Amino acid sequence: MSDLNRGIMKFDGADKPAVVAISAVIVIGSIIGLIIWALSAAYTI
Repeated sequence: MSDLNRGIMKFDGADKPAVVAISAVIVIGSIIGLIIWALSAAYTI
């Protein structure tokens, strides 16, 4: 069992590169979206 398949990621295939890549894109996209929203709320862009 890989180390990434423990803890909260207890489902099979949790450490597949495709799953990790999709999760990374979702998290980074959300952070970028929040930054853009914060800047547009604070300043008139």
